[in-house]
Amino acid sequence: MQNKILSHQEIQHKIKRIAYQIYEANVNEKEIVIAGIDGGGLKFAKKIQSVLREVTNSDIVLCKVSMDKKDPLQSGVSTSIPLEELTNKSIVLVDDVLNSGTTLIYGVHHFLKTPLKRLKTAVLVNRNHKKYPVKADYKGISLSTSLQEHVHVHFEAKKDMVYLD
Repeated sequence: MQNKILSHQEIQHKIKRIAYQIYEANVNEKEIVIAGIDGGGLKFAKKIQSVLREVTNSDIVLCKVSMDKKDPLQSGVSTSIPLEELTNKSIVLVDDVLNSGTTLIYGVHHFLKTPLKRLKTAVLVNRNHKKYPVKADYKGISLSTSLQEHVHVHFEAKKDMVYLD
C-alpha cells in the first residue's frame, strides 16, 4: 500500500524554496557547486540547479558524487569534478532522502579533504533515523517513520512523487 507524502506540485514548491534558501546563503558567490549523490540525489540536484539558474547570475555548477550506498567505506567516494578544483568553493551536497545519514556523512567526509568556503547539505525528505551526526541544512519535509517503512522518491517529467510504503 502506498501513502502519498508529496505530490508533483508540492515537490516543485519545495525545490523552489530550497533553491532560494541556497541562493540567499550564497548571494555574494560567483559560483555555487551543487553536488548530487548519484541516483535520486543527482536528479534532485539537477532540479535545484535549474531553479538557481533562474534566480541568480552566479555560475551553478553540477557535480556528480558517486559511491556504493550499501558500502561507501569500501567503495570510496568519487566526484565528477576533481577535489583540487573545488578548493575555496561553496558546495551544497544533495540527496533525495536522509535516512541513517551514512551516504551524506561519507559525502561530507570526501569534500572535507580540501579546504572549502562553505559546505551545506540539502535533502527532499529527512526521515530522522540517523546513526551519524549529520543534518540537512535545507530540507523539503521532515518525516517521522518506522524503520520498516520505505520512502520512495520518483522524479519523472511532470509526475514527481514521494510516497511511503
